[in-house]
Amino acid sequence: MRQQTPGKWLQVLGIELSPVSHTERFVSALGGFLGIFAVLQISVHFVGAAAATLIVASMGASAVLLFAVPHGPLSQPWPVIGGHLLSAIIGVSCARLIPQPLVSAALAVSLAIGVMHYLRCIHPPGGATALSAVVGGPTVHALGYQFVLTPVLLNALVIFAVAVLFNYPFAWRRYPAYLKKKRRSPVNVEAANPSIAHEDLVYALSEVDSFIDVSEQDLMAIYDIATRRSQETHLPDDDLKLGHYYSNGKYGADWSVRQIVDESGAHNASQGSVIFKVLAGAGRRSSGVATREEFARWAKHEVYRDDENWRRVEPKTR
Repeated sequence: MRQQTPGKWLQVLGIELSPVSHTERFVSALGGFLGIFAVLQISVHFVGAAAATLIVASMGASAVLLFAVPHGPLSQPWPVIGGHLLSAIIGVSCARLIPQPLVSAALAVSLAIGVMHYLRCIHPPGGATALSAVVGGPTVHALGYQFVLTPVLLNALVIFAVAVLFNYPFAWRRYPAYLKKKRRSPVNVEAANPSIAHEDLVYALSEVDSFIDVSEQDLMAIYDIATRRSQETHLPDDDLKLGHYYSNGKYGADWSVRQIVDESGAHNASQGSVIFKVLAGAGRRSSGVATREEFARWAKHEVYRDDENWRRVEPKTR
């Protein structure tokens, strides 16, 4: 029976392997602290400490989105404010109109999901807001529809304001995402990639038929950066080094990483050859022999292992 590799299990479990700096992680955590600290002050004032702990749970989830992924579609102003506001209205209505708590709670979350979908304000913490209105206890129920305005709407506005102010000093993560786009030179996607137009991307997204938590602009920017890098020339054969790792720079199932494990002959394209083994991608665990010239034509760039990611070795300035 074939063993599953660690990398395969990481994919199965959905563990995100995108490289993120320690600075970015620290900034995200600090922003979450400030956002929730401000929200707690508001909630305790209106509903008391006991009820506030339940209500703030949904804002804790919002804090993850606003400070860890501030440019994601789920984190933008309308999803944050509209998602919480509409879900609170639905939750209070279900609590008042349906006497069975289990049915009321389940229906509140279900309706909140549907309404957020149709009104284009999907914000996962909104489901927790709808649920809190039903199971929040006597203090929350006594507020009635006042719960929608204070603390829910007020909390949403507070955490939104903190996100705007906190993220502003960091040019790479200004919030909302609109501010980041306005302060950067726009990418002329159609000029760089004439084969992909706006309509083509819209069609592709519609074919997926599922909500994707990345903006169209980010998708095109990522594609543009990757395309430009892939168009660079191949490695010279005299740059190949024993023990180093190389990638063919391709996409999907064609991508591969090889390591040179031995070499023979002179370091000359017409005479020397290299022995390699495939460490990742197509042909993994196989090995082969190629002339230095053949290997250099295959290799797009040198790479190195960074945790579970293969990253490109940037060329030194000569």
